[in-house]
Amino acid sequence: MKFQEQAMTEERARAILSWRYPYPYDFYNGEATAESLQELMDGNYRVVTERGELFGFYCTGKGAQVPAGHESNAYADGPVDIGLGMKPEKTGAGRGAAFVDFLLSEINKRYPEQALRLTVAQFNARAIRLYERAGFVKAGEFNNDYAAFQVMLKDE
Repeated sequence: MKFQEQAMTEERARAILSWRYPYPYDFYNGEATAESLQELMDGNYRVVTERGELFGFYCTGKGAQVPAGHESNAYADGPVDIGLGMKPEKTGAGRGAAFVDFLLSEINKRYPEQALRLTVAQFNARAIRLYERAGFVKAGEFNNDYAAFQVMLKDE
């Protein structure tokens, strides 16, 4: 696999917002609103391609945080928050580890020797296993009106 990181474009942002995951992962389905499009275009999101095809995306900063986590103090200053997503057709095929390894390599270039933090819905057991294999450990949890979340840290 040869992944490449590229700038987010409006065309790719619209494609990402059109992705549809099956239940129970439909929780991650986006809506193509002006606000969601603006968020993807704010400069904190990057796309990942493989042989020119959109494979996934990632973001750093506040866009990777779940707003309800602030109410439970899940986001102390220090770690760099990251968020990520894979194209639905690419999930469940054993390619997540290579994708996450690539993302961590790219993120570590921008934030060397900084701890990383991500937030994942607790029902997403396969993502949690993937993140644990990449060196993340559970650091906390919180709920919003829709789901329970797990905050995970990776010291770097």
